[in-house]
Amino acid sequence: MSKPSCRLRRQELNEKKLARRRAAEKLRQRQAAQGLKNPPTSTISNGTSEWRTIGEEKQARQEAVEGQLKVYRSILPTLLRRLEKIRDPRNPKTVKHKSTVLMLYGMLMFVFQMASRREANRQMTMPMFQENLRLMFPELERLPHQDTLNRFLSSVEVEQIEETLVELIQHFIRNKKFCRYLASKRYPVAMDGTQKLVRDYCWAEQCLERQIQFKEEDGTGTTKPQYYVYVMEASLAFPNGVTIPLMSEFLDYTEGDQEKNKQDCELKAFTRLAARIKDLFPKLPIMVLLDGLYPNGPVMQQCHRYHWDYMIVLQDGSLPSVWEEVHGLGKLQRQNHLQQNWGNRRQHFQWVNDIEYRYGNNDRKRQTVHVVICEERWEEIGPDTAEIVQKSSRHAWISCEPLNRENVHERCNLMARHRWGIENSFLVEKHHGYQYEHCFSYNWNAMRGYHFLMRLAHLINALAQKTERLARLIRLMGIRGLNRLLRETCSGPWLDAERISTLLASSCQLRLE
Repeated sequence: MSKPSCRLRRQELNEKKLARRRAAEKLRQRQAAQGLKNPPTSTISNGTSEWRTIGEEKQARQEAVEGQLKVYRSILPTLLRRLEKIRDPRNPKTVKHKSTVLMLYGMLMFVFQMASRREANRQMTMPMFQENLRLMFPELERLPHQDTLNRFLSSVEVEQIEETLVELIQHFIRNKKFCRYLASKRYPVAMDGTQKLVRDYCWAEQCLERQIQFKEEDGTGTTKPQYYVYVMEASLAFPNGVTIPLMSEFLDYTEGDQEKNKQDCELKAFTRLAARIKDLFPKLPIMVLLDGLYPNGPVMQQCHRYHWDYMIVLQDGSLPSVWEEVHGLGKLQRQNHLQQNWGNRRQHFQWVNDIEYRYGNNDRKRQTVHVVICEERWEEIGPDTAEIVQKSSRHAWISCEPLNRENVHERCNLMARHRWGIENSFLVEKHHGYQYEHCFSYNWNAMRGYHFLMRLAHLINALAQKTERLARLIRLMGIRGLNRLLRETCSGPWLDAERISTLLASSCQLRLE
């Protein structure tokens, strides 16, 4: 005899959905009466295809590729000129493919989001794919094997590939492409570290090492070494959600203190990366956005020395002396508070200015910092019921500039909170097609070269996805759906060669939303 079903009956499920829908509608009406606004959602369409004929589909695919290609062609001249400057270490007598062709091919591998070198060899060398690539990029006379690119990256100075990415961003900044995205006329640079890959064996001397716990067959616990690659990343994280890859700093075991048996760490990598950013952008007004690892004297001192603004997450257990001043001076600075509605949230800001933070040997060094605390409350429908649930959160930041009622919203909501942009960028690069955690090569130099080509491809795709022409398609099918559409279009006989040739002959400009 079979067991009775544990599921609710269909009628009960429908009633539950209806009750949640009605509760959500009442909540929206109540929030609207209170002056609260729900943030817009970015859910893609759940309908069937809007293309009813093959002609409509072909036209849509053609327009999507043309929109993407306009961005490529507006960037490619500057990109190729810079790539040509990279010295080719190969023997000229045995060279079959130009260095620019190799690096362009490597970048396109990530633009079309190939999962590995083998997949790129299989997919991108198919006759139809090759024909479409040569149609869009006449520089690609013929596609090389991925092993050729791997050998090239193993011997070339791959740092110059990253310099190409930086020069592109400098070009955009000079042309004021990002001016409309700024807050306080500063460029928000989010910096954070993330793990790239991990192995059980040491495949390069630069790999970091850690001990992990595991159980033997007899149940006893022991440790074994694990080797991993860790990268400190910097990205431009604009208030409208646009995140642009900027620079990368690989943590290197050889950069540690060998005598004291200390490895390279994220704070040391921050120091090196910040110095490189200052060298390449000496006069750029920058606001650094950092997480709870970085509120310490040396980091703040370096930012002051570079004349950088900053907003750093302050956790409850960090800087006890600063928290003592916050609790003490907060009772005296009672006027330093602000209540406001932001989206569907009620926010209460409280800040304390001019806190003297001492650090170093015998507390000889000092920094003047400012702390702001944001407490917010909002309502939403419970996950399993139709009841309205009260939610709350608390955030605290260390600010370089004094806080007041005029700037606290901009510094906290429009800048500091968008540090999540780099976390979202990690998510995209790891799980949305860029294969951040894939090695691509066990040669350390080549592995870094593939990484820089991936970041360059992410930059180009991110800019293309913010153009007016592709915005509608993204709302319709999402970013990953658009990328899939472009890849499938280049794999089949969809493109009109005459229209592509006409587009290549015309001048292309980058026009962002």
